[in-house]
Amino acid sequence: MSTPLAIDDDYTGDIGTDGAAQRRRIGDAVMIKASVGEMDNNTYLITCSRTGESVLIDAAAEAGTLVQLVDEHAPRLALIVTTHQHPDHWQALADVQAGYECPTAASAVDGAELPLAPDQVIEHGDTVTVGELTFDVIGLRGHTPGSVALALTADGVTHLFIGDSLFPGGPGKTWSPEDFTSLMDDLESRIFGVYGDDTVVYPGHGKDTTLGAERPHLAEWRERGW
Repeated sequence: MSTPLAIDDDYTGDIGTDGAAQRRRIGDAVMIKASVGEMDNNTYLITCSRTGESVLIDAAAEAGTLVQLVDEHAPRLALIVTTHQHPDHWQALADVQAGYECPTAASAVDGAELPLAPDQVIEHGDTVTVGELTFDVIGLRGHTPGSVALALTADGVTHLFIGDSLFPGGPGKTWSPEDFTSLMDDLESRIFGVYGDDTVVYPGHGKDTTLGAERPHLAEWRERGW
């Protein structure tokens, strides 16, 4: 019998060296943040408290760990969303999906590069429903052509699961000036221009941040360039 996964209810957003996953309540949802794989990818399991339906954002690596996480903390896995096409964000996708036979979702352009074609194609302006939770889909072009973020608003605060498009300290990596400009344009118009400073940002690697902490640096990022 496997040892239950360690879950810390003192949520800080920083997984830290002990590797223990962290849990917090978001309105009518419970979110668990875990770090997996050689690149310390964040994966997020979000469960609707009213229905038990759950979404897993980025089945990045360590399929056994993710399956155990779902088995122990998600009554029913209803969907797996992949934020973008880079392999470190989907290495466990096929194995986890096979264990639950649940649908998967990604954008059309990035979904074409995944090992499983998405059952649900999601684009900017769409919504994703899991139980009684509704996530807004935000397209963020630049880090990859079809990166998406999911925004869950609860009790007046937005929680933004943003993949590798934004981190504490700046936008995600781009590979050309044109990609950088595209990402910055989308971040400014679709993220910073829409959501308030108390918005919590959950990136694909590392610590959480808020839009309020990052907003003063937008001009610096533009000047710094890609």
